[in-house]
Amino acid sequence: MKIKEVTDYLEKVCPLAYQESYDNCGLITGNADNEVKGVLLCLDSTEDVLNEAIKLKCNLIIAHHPILFSPIKKLTGKTYSERVIISAITHNICLYAMHTNLDNVYTGVNSKIAEKIGLKNLRILSPKKGLLHKLVTFCPRDHADEVRSSMFAAGAGQIGEYDQCSFNTGGMGTFRAGDKAKPYVGEKGKIHYEKEERIETIYPAHLEKVILAALIDSHPYEEVAYDLYSLENVHPLVGSGMIGELHKPMKEKDFLTHLKAVMKLSSIRYTHLLGKKVEKVAICGGSGSFLLPDAIKAGADMFVTADFKYHQFFDAENKLVIADIGHYESEQYTPHIVYAILKEKFHTFALQISKTNTNPVNYF
Repeated sequence: MKIKEVTDYLEKVCPLAYQESYDNCGLITGNADNEVKGVLLCLDSTEDVLNEAIKLKCNLIIAHHPILFSPIKKLTGKTYSERVIISAITHNICLYAMHTNLDNVYTGVNSKIAEKIGLKNLRILSPKKGLLHKLVTFCPRDHADEVRSSMFAAGAGQIGEYDQCSFNTGGMGTFRAGDKAKPYVGEKGKIHYEKEERIETIYPAHLEKVILAALIDSHPYEEVAYDLYSLENVHPLVGSGMIGELHKPMKEKDFLTHLKAVMKLSSIRYTHLLGKKVEKVAICGGSGSFLLPDAIKAGADMFVTADFKYHQFFDAENKLVIADIGHYESEQYTPHIVYAILKEKFHTFALQISKTNTNPVNYF
């Protein structure tokens, strides 16, 4: 089993196209063609984690946070990130990151927090735009089923919890084959009329090449006609944050007590309590202050996230309660998500969850 096979599968579940523009997900150091010896899962690729990987003989570290967010010009070992990279290269260990692409998928970081808290009726708090495209193609009616099925198998036609979605209309196509053409139907030099099916379907933009290849491979015509459209539609299963409902409404203090227990917290920073029941809860693993307007607009009673600055707490304006639980604390279960993803697919190499606590923040 090569490392590339592992990372390709991870990128199928959490496409790199879903990461934020500032991020640096994917393989950061190492040779993807190396054989997998063992995998260590962690939140941060620190020096202690790297030493743990060496001890466990793992040659692939999959972290949530990238060791590098921006380009570096020198590798002198002056910073912890430089030392980690140097050591990883020296010991032939690959460093891989699943950050905002894992945050933004429906089954990612926020889904795990929702599971811990006990939320139902989950939906993405701020769905992303510009991730969907539309394909329109035309083919002989007796080949329409084959062409549709081929595109569906390549990843087209999924809308929320529905798949194999398309819209189809009949019509008449015309063409005239040139002298060097090899027409599937019709004669060279003569205009031909063919009853055709117009097939429309949507697809994730990052799968465009694969879907077009499937279309062309399954289509009987020598020259395949198709149109591609960029859509402004939001992707309902990809985006920032999540919102859901408690199975039973709770008093605010009871909810904070529950939150503290299930997330194993030593403390919670929170805004003024409003004296009402908590039913709708918005969540965002990591730094989620940018989603406060979305949480308010969605009617959340409580917003669970991290890294709020002092003045940002005022922005709640008694419309909801902000519960800041800490960055590390909100993402602590992330390695377990990756473990579950890999365990379902691979059984031929060791998977280890790091026992190193990488939280740089302590509470006195």
